[in-house]
Amino acid sequence: MARDRTGNRPQGSERGEVDWLTLGQAATYLGVAQSTIRKWADNERLEFFKTPGGHRRFRRGDLDAFLAASRGVPAVEAQVVLVVDDDERVREFVRVNLELDGFVVREAANAEEGLAALDEQSPDLILLDVMMPEVDGWEMLRRVQEKHGALPVIMFSSKVEEAEEAQARGARAFIGKPFDPQQLIDATKQLLHT
Repeated sequence: MARDRTGNRPQGSERGEVDWLTLGQAATYLGVAQSTIRKWADNERLEFFKTPGGHRRFRRGDLDAFLAASRGVPAVEAQVVLVVDDDERVREFVRVNLELDGFVVREAANAEEGLAALDEQSPDLILLDVMMPEVDGWEMLRRVQEKHGALPVIMFSSKVEEAEEAQARGARAFIGKPFDPQQLIDATKQLLHT
């Protein structure tokens, strides 16, 4: 919800500067994408001030309160989803929609990045595009199964006929592109039992 600038000073501020963060700074502070912060603000989940130039500014105290409220919910700790797709727009679309629903989303632009991300931290679910350059989604799926066993994977493809192949190869679900974000979120939640 937009509000007027109050000029409140942060606790412990010795220089007297106002404790307002830009959109980019707020995104970094919360560890999410700028597009996620924009959606939270537009959906009135985060309070903000709009400058005369139309830029959003967020008070650090409001961000801290938002974090405390989201952590204070007696829900299960946020589940991690790894999105592997060579299309940056698809990754952003998926990330924003899942983050709005409380998931932690990590991204990889290709299979090699995805496999490296798996070595760093095993996610609860992988969303994997079939058509990628060099190493395709089928090969990545095979490597994931070989190294990580029954880690759930949802495959994506614009070729709807690949749905049966995805199931035969051990993917838990298949979603054709373009997809409805609610279908994606529902499939993700169903597999993660949230």
